[in-house]
Amino acid sequence: MAANQPIIAITMGDPSGVGPEIIVKSLNDQTIYENCRPFVVGDLKRLKKALEVTQITLQFNRISDPKEANYEYGTIDILDLDLVSEDLPWGQVSAEAGNAAFRYLEKAITYANEKRIHGICTAPLNKEALHKAGHMYPGHTEILAELTNTKDFAMMLSAPGLRVIHVTTHVGLVDAVRKINADRQYTVLKLAHDTLQKAGIESPRIAVCGINPHAGENGLFGHGEEEEKIIPAVEKAQAEGMNVQGPLPADTLFFRARRGDFDIVVAQYHDQGHGPIKVLGLEAGVNITVGLPTIRTSVDHGTAFDIAGKNIADEQSLKEAIRMAIELAPEKLS
Repeated sequence: MAANQPIIAITMGDPSGVGPEIIVKSLNDQTIYENCRPFVVGDLKRLKKALEVTQITLQFNRISDPKEANYEYGTIDILDLDLVSEDLPWGQVSAEAGNAAFRYLEKAITYANEKRIHGICTAPLNKEALHKAGHMYPGHTEILAELTNTKDFAMMLSAPGLRVIHVTTHVGLVDAVRKINADRQYTVLKLAHDTLQKAGIESPRIAVCGINPHAGENGLFGHGEEEEKIIPAVEKAQAEGMNVQGPLPADTLFFRARRGDFDIVVAQYHDQGHGPIKVLGLEAGVNITVGLPTIRTSVDHGTAFDIAGKNIADEQSLKEAIRMAIELAPEKLS
């Protein structure tokens, strides 16, 4: 472990879900410590239960501040918020667990806002549990945006050979079409362009999905949504020198992007973008919040209550999320 490696805060997510298990499995991999300085924000007693479940042998270093962490393979540095009871059951929705998931993230965001960490990597939370605890957010992304005072943000998903960024996410389909407009479309195009440039792609090739089948086919389908909500933004981005094409038919676009024709696809609504990514495998997907003042990555799966506490959960998505946080982390904290 080198002193210049990025410091990554890993939040436990819902402690009744698979988060604790996939965290201990991931931090049992020495290569993680060869590339970053990770610590966990969560509950020590829950990580100890995860060790029992997974039958992994690791030590813990309980810290009250990231500067107290040792960042040594074999010992998990844990900022223990001590929020859940010893007998909290696996796989059940509860306000107790929902509040804990929120508080873990809140603490990590505080460190990010203070420029004391390079990035945040989140285990999954449960929206129903979050709401039971009185935290009325659609998910991680919206919490991060509010607590970092970020106005322009978007969800990006990454899997081997495919990146997707979303114009809308956690709203119903009818509401999504209503919310899409040319200003939001341009914002997402700019976020995609700037994010990939920072990642080393000089002129990112951006492709934009249509809203309607066949991208409207010149007015044959829909009510002119492509002409009103997409084309003005694409033309503005092109005029500024961005390498953007669209709107293009979504039914063939993801195939073309996976083939290598484009670096990123702009999806108009949740399922349009999530479906193709998840077909490539839940274990390989990474969720990235774009536009925040700090890097935030996450697994591309939920709390999996049906398998929580059973040593079945695959940690590969979390390891990919940590790897992506390392890749996108700034070189310096400023």
